[in-house]
Amino acid sequence: MTEKTVEKVTKTETEWKKQLTPEQYHVTREAGTECAFTGQYWNTKEPGMYHCVCCGSPLFDSQTKFNSGTGWPSFTKPAEGGGVVEHRDTQYGMVRTEVRCAKCDAHLGHVFEDGPAPTGLRYCMNSAALDLRPAEKK
Repeated sequence: MTEKTVEKVTKTETEWKKQLTPEQYHVTREAGTECAFTGQYWNTKEPGMYHCVCCGSPLFDSQTKFNSGTGWPSFTKPAEGGGVVEHRDTQYGMVRTEVRCAKCDAHLGHVFEDGPAPTGLRYCMNSAALDLRPAEKK
């Protein structure tokens, strides 16, 4: 199986700092984490698509969002089309799987194997890395 080639978005640190709020920059460009139960989307139930706050790439459909009880927006799977990539993360003495935007390499959060069916996965994301675009009314 061949991986889909994604056109990469690259900017300088100065350009990212101009575009993003300090919290968005810390989370997405420095692999930071927002405090639980404080992010804009942890308890949001509006329908739509969650996009990368840095490059606008579609990442997660709200239909896959669930209440994990963790205080961060959680999803069972990424959006169709390969919007995210996963990497091994060994920081802080833990082994986790980091989730990044495939297009601009923004840190989004981590994925864990304690989610609900059908995937058994919990994509635990930072609200600061996401931009919810409401579903179009029919």
